[in-house]
Amino acid sequence: MALHVIVGKGPVGLTTAEELVARGHRVRVLSRSGGSSTGVVEHRRVDAADAEALTEATRGASALYNAVNPAYHRWAGDWPPVAAALLTAAERTGAVLVTMSNLYGYGRPSGPMTPTTPLAATDVKGRVRARMWAEALAAHEAGRVRVTEARAADFVGPQVPAQQSHLMRQLPALRAGRRAWVVGDPDARRSWAYLPDVAATLATLGTDDRALGRAWHVPNTAPRSQRQALSDLAEGLGLPPVPVSGIPWPVLRAVGVAVPMMREVVAIRHQWDQDFVTEATETTATFGLAATPWDEVVRATVAGAPVTA
Repeated sequence: MALHVIVGKGPVGLTTAEELVARGHRVRVLSRSGGSSTGVVEHRRVDAADAEALTEATRGASALYNAVNPAYHRWAGDWPPVAAALLTAAERTGAVLVTMSNLYGYGRPSGPMTPTTPLAATDVKGRVRARMWAEALAAHEAGRVRVTEARAADFVGPQVPAQQSHLMRQLPALRAGRRAWVVGDPDARRSWAYLPDVAATLATLGTDDRALGRAWHVPNTAPRSQRQALSDLAEGLGLPPVPVSGIPWPVLRAVGVAVPMMREVVAIRHQWDQDFVTEATETTATFGLAATPWDEVVRATVAGAPVTA
């Protein structure tokens, strides 16, 4: 029974902790606020940017998971010291560094994204994520540390709070029968990552040496547009579908003058005005991981999501 250390206790960190415990591992979760330890999960208060504290908390662990989630508009300032501290802790302890990442580094796609699609982002957040991976991979190739990375599409599932999911934040509109206002083209095809599938992928990457030295995509089912996905969720709730419209980009730009979050959304318009689809066949072929069927995702999401989500 190995020790696995997770940095971050948001939905990814806690769901991954549950997955690792289910696989028979010991788990230690590190976060700024700490938490109440149980018989299976230990919580410690640690600043993710403090390399010394991270190193001490990671000693004896076989894997170190980066499930940190800085404020959306503060990636450029918050991510570099955290990424550097995690690399340092992994190097000093010998733990495999497993990073939870996303699709920002690819920039504007020209087709389905694979783990070998060039990291060609030109926006600030995409460049931050691409640089993090480049630095981690360079350290791996130099023999200083062992790294791997999971990249996932937008999250869905009852574990995900509304502010972290473009689908989950629409549940109140579905329940009230109101028009759903979404970012971008409501009919652009998109991939969605069910959070338990994300956790299963992370736990597998942290326990299989075949994962090392490269990135992997979290498996997901066939893409669904926001209109289709919201219609599916409405049906799962036993309700008729609601009208779905895209928020005009000039409106989002105007709101962004006062709301930093909206400025960041406008900066990644390329993720929303065309198809944004991932492909994860290598993950399935190598590790036997498959996406949870979409109908099961819908059932679990509507059954478990808070009414006030």
